[in-house]
Amino acid sequence: MSQPTSHIAPALTVLEQVRANYLRQKAGLFALQELGMVAPLLVWMYRDWGGVGGGTAGVLLILLTLGIQAMRWRELQKRTDLLKVARHLNRRYPQLEESADLLLQPEEELPLLGKLQRQRTAETLAQIPVKEASWVKYKNGWIALGSGLVLAMLLWFLPDFTKTPDKTASTRSGTSSDVNAPVAKAILPAIEKMNLRISPPAYTRKAPYAVTTPSFKAEVGAKVTWTVRTNQAVTSLQLVLSNQKPVTLRKVASQENTYTTSLTLTQATLYHLRLNGQTSDFYSIEVIPDEAPSIVVQTPKQYTEILFGDPQRVQLRATLRDDYGLRSADLVATVAKGEGEAVKFREQRIPLNLSFNGQPKERQLVQTLNLQQLRMTYGDELYFYLQAYDNHRGYTRTEAFLVEIEDTTVVETMDDLSLGVNPNPEYFRSQRQIIIDTEKLIQEQKSLTSAVFQERSNNIGVDQKLLRLRYGKFLGEEFESNIGAAALPEGLAEGHTADDGHDHGAKKEGSEHENRMGELLDPYLHKHDQEEAATFFEPAIKAQLKGALAQMWEAELRLRTARPKEALPFEYKALRMLKEVQQKSRVYVKKSGFEPPPLKEPEKRLTGDLSKVQTFQAQRKEKPAETLLASHQALQRVAQLRQGTKPTSTDAALLERAGQELGQAAVREPGQYLQALQDVRQLTQDIRTGKPLCQDCLSRVEAALNRSLPVSIKSAQKPVSSGAPRKLAQDYFNRLN
Repeated sequence: MSQPTSHIAPALTVLEQVRANYLRQKAGLFALQELGMVAPLLVWMYRDWGGVGGGTAGVLLILLTLGIQAMRWRELQKRTDLLKVARHLNRRYPQLEESADLLLQPEEELPLLGKLQRQRTAETLAQIPVKEASWVKYKNGWIALGSGLVLAMLLWFLPDFTKTPDKTASTRSGTSSDVNAPVAKAILPAIEKMNLRISPPAYTRKAPYAVTTPSFKAEVGAKVTWTVRTNQAVTSLQLVLSNQKPVTLRKVASQENTYTTSLTLTQATLYHLRLNGQTSDFYSIEVIPDEAPSIVVQTPKQYTEILFGDPQRVQLRATLRDDYGLRSADLVATVAKGEGEAVKFREQRIPLNLSFNGQPKERQLVQTLNLQQLRMTYGDELYFYLQAYDNHRGYTRTEAFLVEIEDTTVVETMDDLSLGVNPNPEYFRSQRQIIIDTEKLIQEQKSLTSAVFQERSNNIGVDQKLLRLRYGKFLGEEFESNIGAAALPEGLAEGHTADDGHDHGAKKEGSEHENRMGELLDPYLHKHDQEEAATFFEPAIKAQLKGALAQMWEAELRLRTARPKEALPFEYKALRMLKEVQQKSRVYVKKSGFEPPPLKEPEKRLTGDLSKVQTFQAQRKEKPAETLLASHQALQRVAQLRQGTKPTSTDAALLERAGQELGQAAVREPGQYLQALQDVRQLTQDIRTGKPLCQDCLSRVEAALNRSLPVSIKSAQKPVSSGAPRKLAQDYFNRLN
């Protein structure tokens, strides 16, 4: 066995050398590709395009490419084993006769022919050059490197278009801004770049972000970080906010000529930068407040009355929203029981069928309030309201909603004691008891035998009959035998018929005329001898009471035939009609009080006498507010400057004082007055340097001052020229007096 092994060892060494050389060349290829990707990123970072955010992005991209190449290298090492190398050599060198993989198999497992072929392949493989067998093409690597270098050169010589010194916080030199002015020999300190990064508060659940403009909007409570880079070292760099002390920017140790500071926003304001005594333009900071949650209730209405017989449930539908997220919500209910001085209140919180996991921005509430579970009964009232909390400090509650269960046992209220009397008898209350007995019988029907069920239904029908007879007394129907007799013909109502054999006498000639006269007098006669007319109800009330009796008839019919479920709707309708009769039949007594004497209108009307009519005159003089005197004076002076008046040295000081008052309005509304503040500053510099004034700046300043002043002290009226029109108007006014 020693002889074959001595021939195979050099062949295995060749396989390992081929693998190692292949991996080295692949590593070189990966390095070329990595350099091609990193070169443009390094130039980008060196030019500092994008500021702090651009540098951070460049570092992240470089780390990302290195990570990708490292993953590719580990994957290549796993895939490139000796078996793969042997198969690669089989494909490339035909003289190996597809037998290079025999070198990796144990000699004991090979047959005799395989051992001979293995020895022959080992001798052939020892003669193959390692460099030729492991050669890798570098074409893709050189292409990637060349493309990266070309892109890096373009970025190196490309001008920086991101710098906008006129619109950012770059400070101006205090001498002159004329384009044709000679360039100063000494380089003045100036701001090259300013980056702003905003870290929103935790309740917004937003990630930090950067803004590209000096004027910006941010959430209340957000932390704003200014990072300013200057062209040279400075002795003083401050951030000046309106009505606050200047904040000095501290130097960043790791970066040259770079300064930073951070502030937490609580309100809207204006700010500017002060570099070695030189100030920049004004910029605005607008604060986005945290809105309170909103609750919109679709159902129920503000007042809901549950009538007798209706299900004692209330459907609650509402929509809850918040700009950043809802934290919790609940329903506060108060149950009022009793009346008068014996009213008792019970308050409790009802949990809602809502989940606030993840602090959602919107939730739809659909929930049913079961009044029976709240231990409410007839006559009780439920007051409830919804309240919601957001994830910060916002709180909202709705108005109170009232749900009342109708109490049919209440006949009169305390107000009726002073308004009049109620002639209705106490019988009006028993129809409700019949309804309760009927509902109880329907619920117990399954547990009763047929005979007991029919007997109880018939007994309720008897009660309905007795109640109907009691109400019939108010319609002249004292006895059941007389019900409906008033509607029969006169002869039949007395028990006589036309063919009963009696002699009723011949009709007189004038009977027809007398009948017609009787019909005309019927509405004006009170016939005590007729049962139906012997009542104290009005015709409309009697008609409604008859309708209630008809409903009782229908209910009694079904109760007597053991059909209580069918009788229940008629019982409800009879009760409702009786309640309406009860309200309509009340008699009210007029209260006594003062009655003024009647006016003598016919004597005074259209006479034109105005001798006793006195006119009221009142004069009020308004003085301008002392805090806006500078704005008032500046408004008049700006109007004169627009007409061509030559400015004086005092105008600059006046405009500065007006600019301070205008800055207070700019804090409240930066978008309205920020440009006017910059125009005031430009006009002040032009007046002091003796330059011609900008007419557009004068127009904008005049409009801003006019908008900031109250209406009472604006001086925008044109003087009225003296002459004939004014004299004519004065003469007309004198003649009117």
